[in-house]
Amino acid sequence: MDRYVCVCGYVYDPEDGDPNNGILPGVSFDDVPSDWICPLCGFNKSCFVIFKENKQ
Repeated sequence: MDRYVCVCGYVYDPEDGDPNNGILPGVSFDDVPSDWICPLCGFNKSCFVIFKENKQ
């Protein structure tokens, strides 16, 4: 499953979820509710993009 990054730098990893905010581990970003917000900055889900690591 893809990881997503917020404009603030927080990375949502589906393997970890966001249990402190009701998102259990294993939940894909697509299945995260639309009213979920970034736990660091409070921006909404639309401020996230797919996280692409720069592997060298």
